[in-house]
Amino acid sequence: MSEQTLSWGRDVARSETKSSNLYRAVWRWHFYAGLLVLPFLITLSITGGLYLFKDEIDGIVHADLKQVEMRNTSAKVTPSAMVAAALAAHPGAVVKFIDPPTAVSSAEVTVKANSGERLAVYIDPYSGQVLGSLPDRGTVMWTIRYLHSLKYFGTVARAFIEIAAGWSILLVGTGIYLWWPRRQAGGVVSVRGTPKKRVFWRDTHAVTGIFVGFFIVFLAVTGMPWSNVWGGKVNEWANGHNFGYPAGVRVAVPMSDEHLGHVSPTTWSLEQAQVPESSGHNHGAEPIGLDKAIRIFDGMGLHRGYTVAIPASGKGVYSASVYPDDLSQQRVIHLDQYSGKPLIDMSYADYGPLGKWLEFGINVHMGQQFGLANQIVLLIVCLAIVMLAVSAAVMWWKRRPSGSLGVPPAPSDRRAFQGLLVILVIGGIGFPLVGISLLVMLALDFAFSSWRSRTA
Repeated sequence: MSEQTLSWGRDVARSETKSSNLYRAVWRWHFYAGLLVLPFLITLSITGGLYLFKDEIDGIVHADLKQVEMRNTSAKVTPSAMVAAALAAHPGAVVKFIDPPTAVSSAEVTVKANSGERLAVYIDPYSGQVLGSLPDRGTVMWTIRYLHSLKYFGTVARAFIEIAAGWSILLVGTGIYLWWPRRQAGGVVSVRGTPKKRVFWRDTHAVTGIFVGFFIVFLAVTGMPWSNVWGGKVNEWANGHNFGYPAGVRVAVPMSDEHLGHVSPTTWSLEQAQVPESSGHNHGAEPIGLDKAIRIFDGMGLHRGYTVAIPASGKGVYSASVYPDDLSQQRVIHLDQYSGKPLIDMSYADYGPLGKWLEFGINVHMGQQFGLANQIVLLIVCLAIVMLAVSAAVMWWKRRPSGSLGVPPAPSDRRAFQGLLVILVIGGIGFPLVGISLLVMLALDFAFSSWRSRTA
């Protein structure tokens, strides 16, 4: 055998060894990413899939409160009469009024009862009759939303959403590498075997993952704005420092210390927007009242179903906000409670480029932008993600050695992990919590591997 042939053989062997080490490194970190992320993905997929149909589900579950019989629309009672009916049933202070979004919808009045409890009181807009009440944000879908965002579990738990989103992207990237065809006859776009065989679950996992990988990345990125660290910072960048409003929006009016996100439903972009103040309280002026404020808002063309935050003090304003499925109809208007003059009037068109892109992504994420098709596609994606998690668990269970966690073997050459250092740098700069979690996992993996080599 010639020296040239031997050299070629050694090159091939080194190439195969290098490829094997890279594959092991990717497989190992795909396993770690799945171990960390899949429980979150299952929870987020189930709650997210339900929340896609929030209006439909709430309309069925709370039909006795939210649905009314349509009658002569000109015979509706005034908003102030509806507020009076709500306060008669539940004495306290009115906080906000929600305009009926359709001709068969009830109005909603939020009351801070004398007991201290905040209640959502539902009113028939035709008769003024109180239909019933729930704790504020006490509907089924608000419960699902809080479960989806982990809001019930505190700030630390919510930070894991940001970490899970970053690791989901890593999960997809490593999954694509592992899926990439390597002369196999099946398992690329087809599923081999039967449920009794591990190859069936491997192929189900790989094929499902390759078809929904894009959606997982999209949902991870568009879910990031709600995260504590990354979301908060990007909100500042998107809206500059003009009191939380997009650059270019006129805010040359007195501002309070209150934020729109605390007084009324709002978009992610305006959560930190400060509420302006009314000026007429210093001159003995009389407030215009809710009925006139509603007439002004109607005259300004707000989409039906808008929320009006009621002034809580002499400096307060009437703040109307509405965020329908159509992004172009999103709008926020603040009225001076004495003159009725619009102090700030802004819509989706006033957002900056980053704000517009993020709000579009959020709208798609919530299943609103493209109607029923948007809801159905994302529901299928949510079901597919659950299937990914189930197939991963079954595949792991079938291949793991008895009495072992079944962590994929580490590469023999540590240089195969060099790519992870690049991910650490990128993750640490763009997503601080993700970068920190990667660093922790890398340290744990190194410690685990060292322990295993000493005890072997």
